[in-house]
Amino acid sequence: MQVKQRGIFIFPALALFLGGCASPQQMLASEEEQALLTAVRRGQFEMSCPTARGVVLSANLLQPVLWNGIERAEYTIGVEGCGQKATYVTVCPLGSPGCVAVSGRNLAQ
Repeated sequence: MQVKQRGIFIFPALALFLGGCASPQQMLASEEEQALLTAVRRGQFEMSCPTARGVVLSANLLQPVLWNGIERAEYTIGVEGCGQKATYVTVCPLGSPGCVAVSGRNLAQ
């Protein structure tokens, strides 16, 4: 009788645990909008071009630096406007509202 009762609690807990796991693509998609917004705002400022627009060129999940550290999403974002182009590498800690955009190699004018 006790084995049956334990199973009643174990299976729902296991289902909740497995159901909460997101694929890498889902994790990247959840942070993409904030990353794009961060890079575009920086590009608009640096180019003095409020109409500049951005596009995600690549996305990658970065493994934590330390054991039990924070996973991060890294995006390469192209920003174009007012006859100028720039690329930015944007890093977002997963589950955090803040992203950081740093300049890539900006050779296109």
